[in-house]
Amino acid sequence: MATERLHFHEMGLDDRLLKAVADLGWSQPTLIQEKAIPLALEGKDVLSRARTGSGKTAAYAVPVIQRILASKQCVREQDVRALILVPTKELGQQVQTMIRQLTAYCSRDVRVADVSGKADLSSQRPILMEKPDVVVGTPSRVLAHVAAQNLVLHSSLEMLVVDEADLLFSFGFEADLKNLLCHLPKIYQSFLMSATFSEDVQALKELLLHNPVILKLQGSQLPDSSQLQQYSIKCEEEDKFLLIYTLLRLRLIQGKTLMFVGAVDRSYRLKLFLEQFGIPACVLNSELPIHSRSHIITQFNQGFYDYIIASDEQSLSEPTAAASQTPAGKGKKKKTMKEGKSKDKEFGVSRGVDFQNVANVINFDFPTTVESYIHRVGRTARADNPGTALSFIAHTELALLAEVEEALIGDNTESVLKPYEFKMKEIEGFRYRCRDAMRSVTKQAVKEARLKEIKQELLNSEKLKTYFEDNPRDLQLLRHDKDLHPAVVKPHLRNVPEYLIPEALRSTVNPLSLRRRRKKKQLSGVTKTAFKKNIKGKNPLKSFRYTGGRNRKEKKGQS
Repeated sequence: MATERLHFHEMGLDDRLLKAVADLGWSQPTLIQEKAIPLALEGKDVLSRARTGSGKTAAYAVPVIQRILASKQCVREQDVRALILVPTKELGQQVQTMIRQLTAYCSRDVRVADVSGKADLSSQRPILMEKPDVVVGTPSRVLAHVAAQNLVLHSSLEMLVVDEADLLFSFGFEADLKNLLCHLPKIYQSFLMSATFSEDVQALKELLLHNPVILKLQGSQLPDSSQLQQYSIKCEEEDKFLLIYTLLRLRLIQGKTLMFVGAVDRSYRLKLFLEQFGIPACVLNSELPIHSRSHIITQFNQGFYDYIIASDEQSLSEPTAAASQTPAGKGKKKKTMKEGKSKDKEFGVSRGVDFQNVANVINFDFPTTVESYIHRVGRTARADNPGTALSFIAHTELALLAEVEEALIGDNTESVLKPYEFKMKEIEGFRYRCRDAMRSVTKQAVKEARLKEIKQELLNSEKLKTYFEDNPRDLQLLRHDKDLHPAVVKPHLRNVPEYLIPEALRSTVNPLSLRRRRKKKQLSGVTKTAFKKNIKGKNPLKSFRYTGGRNRKEKKGQS
């Protein structure tokens, strides 16, 4: 009996919902879905902790849609029945997409609106005036619409969902959330979904839930070593660039890769460095427009790009403070205020965003908290897919590494992060090339690249938005990994001389080179031509007869 699993068709779901689930290719529910959906359909409040990539979004989306479909069978007015609060705009768009996929066969009965975008409140007002059944948004955005009387919740709301609950307070939404609770009815069903159980989640539990069912499904917050392999390597600043160049240029790391850095300037510095060697990569940070960020994520999921450099900035609730802490803020004090204003507080690359088929996560800069590490590494090894996480550790980050290892230590008291066995001496030959490239990536080049990228993406996002709505195919041609080229590019760096490649790697780096060598060896020396095997009379050098001209004349005569 323990091995028997509950299937979707045994949960009493609407046929239209079951058909949409089948179209998505979900043969059976994940563990969180199997436990949470029946409890939610019974009307109970649910507090669930499950690791990233375990299917938490569908675990609350399915019962929300089912309850709305059930209530629509009775003749009732159109109203907002469900509110889904998310910490970031990217996650808001993802939730809206998931609900639209699940309501593919009942889109007239269940309508969803995402108000987490950066558009003006007035432009979103007509959508909310139609009273969609489900509203998705960040707490600050929803509160702004409630204050503007675009959204009325106190009379009709039946369900409240808080996704990635552990991040809401850390993103500075505590005051907004408490103010929003004053506009909600006294009785409603609540769902809290989180990857970790922090003090913030406990505080939210007291605020929102009434006699909840608590689901702690996985003991570990990340997949085990059979699915997710975690490595760490100790290297200083110059060695980080040397190692990332070697891993990417020699294709030692294969598949879609997310590289996390600690600040926006660092992301452009790394991009310009890789450009020197002809390695294209996208930059994803809080300064880019929301439409561009969403488009980058969509194209990455579709396989357009292999590498994304994401700046997972800390303390986004206090952007000015964060800007002053980053390496970019060391120089001028005036700059920090501008940077703080331009950053998007509701941005989070590592926070719940569903990057698909990510094979590797590289922490170029180690995260400053355990929660941040879990959310970063959680972008790979999602569902049942394998994944690898590699962290570069400077001597100043050793204390952070010890903190993460202590939090993630397994039952057998072995360290989860295994040392990455890589002989740095073998790649010393590449060091002068990396130094050559780093000389071109100056502070001025980084500043110019930053401005150029923002200008390009603003043009793509705003001016071309209406054009792309009319011509969606052209949007596929818009790429975000093009070279910025504010730094001087040295063409010779793109090629890797074979003598620089370590002997142990020469066969694995370019297996075709061995085949080419073999062919050259076969071709070298005196080659026997085919006509030597022919009959004596056919060889013009021995018979002194050439028939080629006659054949041509005969062909002309026939034509």
